[in-house]
Amino acid sequence: MELSPGYKQTEVGMRPEEWEVTRLGQFVALRRGHDLTERARRKGEIPVLGSAGLNGFHDTALVRGPGLVLGRSGASFGQAHYCSADFWPHNTALYVTDFFGNYPLFAFYFLKSIDFSRHNTGGAQQSLNRNFIGPIPISVPDRKEQEAIAEALSDADALIESLEQLLAKKRQIKQGTMQELLTGKERLPGFPAPWETKRLGDFGSTFGGLTGKSKRDFDHGPAQYITFMNIMSNVVIDCQAFARVDVKHTETQNRVLNGDIFFNGSSETPEEVGMCAVLTENVQDVYLNSFCFGFRFRERSPVDGLYLAYYFRSREGRELLKSLAQGATRYNLSKTALLKLCFPLPSYKEQIAIATILSDMDAEIAVLETKLAKARQIKQGMMQELLTGRIRLV
Repeated sequence: MELSPGYKQTEVGMRPEEWEVTRLGQFVALRRGHDLTERARRKGEIPVLGSAGLNGFHDTALVRGPGLVLGRSGASFGQAHYCSADFWPHNTALYVTDFFGNYPLFAFYFLKSIDFSRHNTGGAQQSLNRNFIGPIPISVPDRKEQEAIAEALSDADALIESLEQLLAKKRQIKQGTMQELLTGKERLPGFPAPWETKRLGDFGSTFGGLTGKSKRDFDHGPAQYITFMNIMSNVVIDCQAFARVDVKHTETQNRVLNGDIFFNGSSETPEEVGMCAVLTENVQDVYLNSFCFGFRFRERSPVDGLYLAYYFRSREGRELLKSLAQGATRYNLSKTALLKLCFPLPSYKEQIAIATILSDMDAEIAVLETKLAKARQIKQGMMQELLTGRIRLV
């Protein structure tokens, strides 16, 4: 392989000529943490860091910050966690006792980038042994470049954290708005008419999903069908995420139409049964699978499907649907019981106004989710480039 100018071939691949080739045990010294039972803990503000990170607080620190730990066992095996303050390292983790002059925050990002799964010494119950990972070959820059890399990655983390906090706030505001608007506790201006109690069956009828037998008999296709995940994901069905299946043209009673709302008819938990979503696009050859069923409005019914989907995903709507769930190991939603369900309903125009507000909030949340996903992706790319020296900052 032809080397780029300023780079050398090492045990871990091509690295800058100035980077030192060494071993993990010479980069940081690791030691097993110390046991601290719940009974032995005393009230305090000292973080206790375990395999999964923060594991409560204590009144005594054993390690001066900044420092970091590596998950030693269990589901958090090999995960790195950084602490800028003094802390107590729990025995479920390994902790750094000496950075050997390396920049602690850089060491955190560097250890975070290592896949320790190949160094499991515990069989089915994963375990990380410091003596086994000490000989891992690595290549690292000098202290100045370490600090530059750590600062860049820390800035990326700060952006991600700010987006996460903003997204959490927006979701919380939306939940509060749903609680107020979908119960009538807060009324929009210009809608003085009182709400009326209505029965769902007065506005339309249900239609069932495809059975397992009919799916096996399908001989025409491919077409698409709506699944449990389509309904659970969002209040509006994502038409880009349909599964595909071969279907017969004779299965027209299961074909979905724009404006239909759908319910998850069966689930392992009562919290998920009856989750509702609406189709707002014209689609062709799309059908329901066996775990879902639809509701189709009669012509000129004074009900907005998007509003109803929001209502049945609200706290009150979920409690109503959960109350209809039947079963022991698996919960099912009866179509007959659903059609008898009574609920408070505002005028059609107020439904539209409420649904528009909530839809706009969802659109804002979706934009933030996209930004957050992109920021995380960029950060991962930065780690890969900076921690291998493919991109230099000094």
